[in-house]
Amino acid sequence: MAPRVLVSDELSETAVQIFRDRGVEVDYMPKLGKDKEKLAEIIGQYDGLAIRSATKVTDKLLALATNLKVVGRAGIGVDNVDIPAASKKGVIVMNTPFGNSITTAEHAVAMMFAVARQLPEASVSTHAGKWEKSRFMGVELFNKTLGVIGAGNIGGIVCDRALGLHMKVVAYDPFLSEERAVQMGVQKVELDELLARADFITMHVPLTEKTKNILSAENIAKTKPGVRIINCARGGLVDEAALAEALKSGHVAGAAFDVFEVEPATESPLFGLPNVVVTPHLGASTTEAQENVALQVAEQMSDYLLTGAVQNALNMPSVTAEEAAVMGPWVKLANHLGTFVGQMEDEPIKAINILYDGAVSNMKLEALNAAAIAGIMKATNPDVNMVSAPVVAKERGTQISTTRQDKSGVFDAYIKLTVVTESRERSIAGTVFSDGKPRFIQIKGINVDAEVGPHMLYTTNRDVPGVVGVLGGTLGKHGVNIANFTLGRADAGGEAIAIIYVDDVLDAAVIEELEATGKFQQVRPLAFDVA
Repeated sequence: MAPRVLVSDELSETAVQIFRDRGVEVDYMPKLGKDKEKLAEIIGQYDGLAIRSATKVTDKLLALATNLKVVGRAGIGVDNVDIPAASKKGVIVMNTPFGNSITTAEHAVAMMFAVARQLPEASVSTHAGKWEKSRFMGVELFNKTLGVIGAGNIGGIVCDRALGLHMKVVAYDPFLSEERAVQMGVQKVELDELLARADFITMHVPLTEKTKNILSAENIAKTKPGVRIINCARGGLVDEAALAEALKSGHVAGAAFDVFEVEPATESPLFGLPNVVVTPHLGASTTEAQENVALQVAEQMSDYLLTGAVQNALNMPSVTAEEAAVMGPWVKLANHLGTFVGQMEDEPIKAINILYDGAVSNMKLEALNAAAIAGIMKATNPDVNMVSAPVVAKERGTQISTTRQDKSGVFDAYIKLTVVTESRERSIAGTVFSDGKPRFIQIKGINVDAEVGPHMLYTTNRDVPGVVGVLGGTLGKHGVNIANFTLGRADAGGEAIAIIYVDDVLDAAVIEELEATGKFQQVRPLAFDVA
């Protein structure tokens, strides 16, 4: 059955057609985002929800979204989506951070020009029939120093445009490497140096605990006298009241703001001040940008629903379609390893360590980790998936650690999963053969070669004669056909294990009869999703 997507806000017809062309059923209801009751009534029918800003994806709506797998936001901001609730529900939340990058960067440059030359005030004055040439004395951008806080995608475009204007560019960004700064043609500096040197400051960072009020009253006081400040990123990056005081005192010569701490902004300390240019969050408001983000969200959601590729997710590691094709068997293996442990373990798990050896260690480990953790958690929480599993593990206080190592044995790559409880440590390892099928290769330190099937039986016993006969005879007596039978032992006469792939679900009577023989320390039926 084809996946179904609901578009509850305005998207272009071209974007809607992308869903159809890719084989996704789509219902286009652009006014539904404002009708909470109707949206709540039908959301359970859909695998995907495509939105802009009108639709509010709350915890209450998510509780009703019984089939929902992905929410796609056509744009950057996801303030209208409860991401923690979506993560707990196992719903991926995507945005489109690059579709409006050029538009937002251009708006920042336009605002810089506007505040440098006092264009809005000059325009109003001239419209009023005044001719106040001497009042509007501006400054050139040429040879001035631009301080860019945040030199990522949008900030990088601003840097490029500023260099084209022959400005000197200094950038503060903890994630910017020296090599990348040289490639961009900018100088990487610490924040205090940027504040002291910049004639213009522009911000291009998200609003986080670390960036909130990054231009506080204290930091504004550190800026160069006569500085002009531009914010087209997020409200809350600047202490607006402190900036207003700095503007009134003349320490700051001008400001240009497209975003505000409270939006819609009907009032602000910056309103009404001379040489303050303000716009109503227009950074992404061009025809091209609105079309780009709509097309991008349709492509991303279709890719995920049809191929499992994850792009620009805010609560899940990104995996391209190409990576998904290569990683698919390894994701299944990681999930099978976790599923084995989850069904075997009856104590709370304190810690999980996942070892990646060889070629697999170069893959997207976050996705593989999520698959393994989901397998473990499913035993006690059947609704958990790769999105929600890490959240559940964190809530339970489970410590997760990951180890990479170079090829160390006969296999080109393998994964080893170890869990720690109050009383014991349990491990299982597996690999993917050339046929793309996952195999268990070690359990409890005992080497095996076990194909993974939907129905399996795991037993532990002392290595003594007659055990294989008991297993085969009991299963045969109950009409259970064996597809694959794997044995392993630590030492002759020591601990031994068997893992048997059978064709059907094992009845409780089979397990009870095997236990009653007294030959086994453990008899455990197992189930795996091998689809």
